[in-house]
This record gives sequence, C-alpha cells and structure tokens, in this order.
Amino acid sequence: MRLDKFLKVSRLIKRRTVANEACDNERVYVNDKPAKPSVNVKPGDIITIAFGNKERKVRVLEIKETVKKDEAESMYEDI
Repeated sequence: MRLDKFLKVSRLIKRRTVANEACDNERVYVNDKPAKPSVNVKPGDIITIAFGNKERKVRVLEIKETVKKDEAESMYEDI
C-alpha cells in the first residue's frame, strides 16, 4: 500500500493531501529514510512522522484497504 494512503487509512494523518505534503517536505521517514508518498509500506516497517516539535514513531502491523475508526489503531503500534 502507498505510504500516503496508509497514513490516511490508519488515521495517523487525517487527509491524503496533507500526508502528501508531509512526505514532500521530508517530515515522514520509513525505516529512517526520507519517504515519498508513493513508497510501498509493508508490515514490520517503522514510520516516523515529525509534527512540529513532536515526533511520532510507529511500527506497521497490518495493511487494510478500509477500516472503521475504532479499528484504525490496530494497523500500527507506537514505539
């Protein structure tokens, strides 16, 4: 699954366009490398997102095309 779509579906970032902008501005890293929105994400990958002064690091557990809001957190775990 594309990184920008994963960020939206997992609700780490609310909109796909915002996810694209974050990737373009090098605020999103996959396995400690700057990631473009089109990078394929797979279970086991570690995604780091910089939100201003804060940083969030998560490990991808599973990939799903669609999930309900309360099930979105099952797609990743915080590190």
